[in-house]
This record gives sequence, C-alpha cells and structure tokens, in this order.
Amino acid sequence: MALTLISTHTASASATLDITSGIDSTYDSYEFHFVNMHPATDQVNFQFQVNTGFNQVMTTTTFDAYHFEDDSDHRLVYEAFIDQAQTQLYQTIGAYYVGNDNDQSVSGVLRLFDPSSTTYVKQFTADGNGVYMGDASVNLFTAGYINTTSAIDKISFKFSSGNIDAGTIKMFGVT
Repeated sequence: MALTLISTHTASASATLDITSGIDSTYDSYEFHFVNMHPATDQVNFQFQVNTGFNQVMTTTTFDAYHFEDDSDHRLVYEAFIDQAQTQLYQTIGAYYVGNDNDQSVSGVLRLFDPSSTTYVKQFTADGNGVYMGDASVNLFTAGYINTTSAIDKISFKFSSGNIDAGTIKMFGVT
C-alpha cells in the first residue's frame, strides 16, 4: 500500500473544513489524516459528512477504549449513542466529548472505500484518539456505510458545536 498526498487543509477558527475537490476515480480508496484537531468549544465531537448538502444517509457502529489520567476509570465498550441507523447526521469519529484545554485535541484516520462507484454503497472505517474533557484518553473505532450509489466527491469535517480552533487534515489517495 502506498499513500499519495493530494491536499492539506489547515483550520484556524474554522466552522468546517470542506474538501470539495480531489476525490474522484483516480484512487479506489482515500485516507483523511486528521491531526491535532483542537476545538474552540469544550465537550464536543469531531465529525464528518459527505457530498453536496452534507446530508447523506449512514448506518454506523462504534466502540471505544478509554483510560483516565488519574487511573480512576477505564473500559472497552460499544457506544450506541454515537451510532446511526439510516440517518443523515454528521458521524462522530476519532473521539467524543473532546476538551478545549490546550493539551486536548483529537487525531486519527478516516478511510473511504471506492467513493466513485455508482454501483455500491460506500464503506468507511475510522480510528483515532483524543483527550476527553475530563482528562481521559479515548480511542474510538467507527465503521459503517454511506447509503448512496452516487459517487462521493466532497467531504466535510467539523466539531458538533463551535469552531475548529486549529488542526490539519491531509487527504491521501491509496494505491
């Protein structure tokens, strides 16, 4: 597997980071590396959605592992509250309830498979790690499908509330 960097998008008090070009039939899959996405607002979820209007129907599943800094709690659990069942919401990836302290952010990778297909729905996986507002490391694993046979050529990233204070998203084609 080889990654080809297509574009880099840097946030600075941005409501969203929208990638509206470069997703086409050149590659069978794409990776979006989100690095140190820092929210302006405390206790928010990092999310994505695709295509014009950014309202495609998704079905998803999520589980996480977390551990508090003070060792007060830790777990591995299925997260039903993050899942979607044929809804048009932005999907949480990487971590949830991310804090906005200077030492809190979220980083990870979203993989989108065969976005140019006009035959099949679009599969994706995402994994990442972030710092929960209560000073815990949260490792979130998400997978699902975007229920459209239309080609996907746009993607949007945002926090569930407030701006993306800082961070970088790099889009790669996968060969």
